[in-house]
Amino acid sequence: MAEKLWGGRFSEETDKFVEEFTESVSFDKELAVYDINGSIAHARMLGKQGIISEDEAEKIINGLEEIKKEILEGTFSWKTELEDVHMNIEKALIEKIGSVGGKLHTGRSRNDQVATAFRLYLKEETKNIINLLKELKKALLEKAKESIDIVLPGYTHLQRAQPIRLAHYFLAYIEIYHRDEERFSDTLKRVDQMPLGSGALAGVDFPIDRKMTSEELGFKQVMRNSLDATASRDVIIEFLSDSAVCMSNLSRQAEDLIIWNSTEFSFVELPDKLTTGSSIMPQKKNPDVLELIRGKTGRVYGSLVALLTVVKGLPMAYNRDLQEDKEPVFDAVRTLKGSLIGMRKIIEGLKPNKEVMEKAAGGFSLATDLANYLVRKGLPFRDAHHVVGQIVGYLSNQKRELETITLEELKRFSDLFDEDAVQILSPYYVADARKSFGGTAKEQILNQIKYWEEELK
Repeated sequence: MAEKLWGGRFSEETDKFVEEFTESVSFDKELAVYDINGSIAHARMLGKQGIISEDEAEKIINGLEEIKKEILEGTFSWKTELEDVHMNIEKALIEKIGSVGGKLHTGRSRNDQVATAFRLYLKEETKNIINLLKELKKALLEKAKESIDIVLPGYTHLQRAQPIRLAHYFLAYIEIYHRDEERFSDTLKRVDQMPLGSGALAGVDFPIDRKMTSEELGFKQVMRNSLDATASRDVIIEFLSDSAVCMSNLSRQAEDLIIWNSTEFSFVELPDKLTTGSSIMPQKKNPDVLELIRGKTGRVYGSLVALLTVVKGLPMAYNRDLQEDKEPVFDAVRTLKGSLIGMRKIIEGLKPNKEVMEKAAGGFSLATDLANYLVRKGLPFRDAHHVVGQIVGYLSNQKRELETITLEELKRFSDLFDEDAVQILSPYYVADARKSFGGTAKEQILNQIKYWEEELK
């Protein structure tokens, strides 16, 4: 059994169950490179401050670089009995360079050490997620450009509501994912603060230079309070909240595309390379990527709730419960990044069925514009709504679409109808009548595309 680096106070060996129950190296080794980078910066600062000699600092740094190389190459031997990533690396360092390796931990605690490594990890992964969101927005913009001249019914309550241009739909999700990007960018400001040098909870009684370490690690700010630095996990919760919101948006779009891809809708076709088949039904082409995005959303929600539950009753400052903050984040990061990549690939390969969409965009989806026609003739909207409701009922009973109505029939319901009333019963006309800022008229869509082309350069 490996000797514990903290074992001086204890007269008995740690129970095997305790080692297995409390270990975190099986998952927190994902922080290994970030932990080593933090240690290198810490060692360099210790040497500059004269807390250890420059030669000792250099020896420690060289040893850490060797260990990092082993980890990246997959040759490093992880030991469960050494609890976590930090103790594994420190033990390996001492074995590699001798007792001078034990000086690395001068002026720090595992509490501020892990908080630093975790923030370095979060910084990098938040930037990765932001970049994936940018790529998804670019894919949506290209698809919007391709689909300017396709109309389809917009839906409310999953009932056909009013015609929109397909580009309007894709542009809507650019707005949605842009807000996701803004949330992550805003959270990044609070992630980008360095805890190292806070010690276990109260600070450090050596003449350390936290500003130097912060600059070495690329943090924009040093955390001001040592209790806060070692005990707080609100930034991690915020990151998980951002992730949960983003996944909910991905899931919602996935649901749209799953429905549109169904035989009953046939609005779009998914690329073969992003779908799967059935083991017994040869005709099947299943939207598994979209279904898994929808399904995996629950995992990220679970990660957020798990960490909220962990921290809700913790006293100040560090408690071992906080070991449970890492697995939910690692899982959420993998899930979100995979979902963003999957959705981008789906959007890039999506083939709209223009004819089916156009046919569905007509019919009673045009009813609101017929009511608005009467309003322009001076009829109060509520009265106009009632008149057109009667027309819809009349045609429904005859199993006819709105475009089939004649001027003579319209006049049975109101003398205000004239020849131009029949001319407006076209989904393209109706869509392009929505010329208000942000509307689905072609001129507005072209303006939105121009805006996003500039924004996404």
